[in-house]
Amino acid sequence: MTGRVEGKVAFITGAARGQGRSHAVRLAQEGADIIAVDVCKQLDNVPFAMSTPEDLATTAELVKAEGRRVVTAEVDVRDYTALKAAVDSGVEQLGRLDVVVANAGIGNEGGQLSELDETLWQDMIDVNLGGVWKSVKAAIPHLVSGGRGGSVVLTSSVGGLKAYPNVGHYIAAKHGVVGLMRTFAVELGQHSIRVNSVHPTHVNTPMVMNEGTYKLFRPDLENPGPADLEPICRMFHILPVPWVESVDVSNAVLFLASDESRYVTGVPLPIDAGSMLK
Repeated sequence: MTGRVEGKVAFITGAARGQGRSHAVRLAQEGADIIAVDVCKQLDNVPFAMSTPEDLATTAELVKAEGRRVVTAEVDVRDYTALKAAVDSGVEQLGRLDVVVANAGIGNEGGQLSELDETLWQDMIDVNLGGVWKSVKAAIPHLVSGGRGGSVVLTSSVGGLKAYPNVGHYIAAKHGVVGLMRTFAVELGQHSIRVNSVHPTHVNTPMVMNEGTYKLFRPDLENPGPADLEPICRMFHILPVPWVESVDVSNAVLFLASDESRYVTGVPLPIDAGSMLK
């Protein structure tokens, strides 16, 4: 099957690499033009290297290689004015908006909630929850005025459906995304705009595969690496895998963006290798 989102335009945040890049390319392969935004700089308190302008340019080239159009912008999802300008410009250039994938997010240092630094809390909430709200808010006028309905997909996590210790700020933000998803679904349903969320387990991206994560999960080792992380991550899942790939999440995003899910709204969809069964 091809052309599952043919002629549609998708706005994707966090598109410079990882899941966001994968979503952009997968939707382009199925016929969508892309508005791709990313912060493209290092944020305070994020312990791994973040995306660069070169990463976003690479995403754009990959979309073009699929024969689709792409508009890019370097935007911090905490900045509503900049988000709105990027969406407005993208729609002006590409002619419409049909799909929103609010994917941008961060990870930072953890700790028990009773001892967590307030700056770490605020950064997490501002990006992973506030940024999702602002991204959708910036896009809604275009979805509504288009009169064709639309699909909004929010990136949450298995941590948006259950709790883990020492990452309570992340858990709170990702649970909050579910609340946003359900409320947006109720409020936008009258316009035939569907809103759903995806809930990945560990994904093989730089946000997970980095030195900080290796040391967090294997404090018993002096210089742990991916091979040391793998058996720990397998313990989270029913299926015998340590993590999923970005394209596994992208295929779920594609389904939710396409007319195949035309009556699916308000649904939290795990891509979790059975993690929710544990």
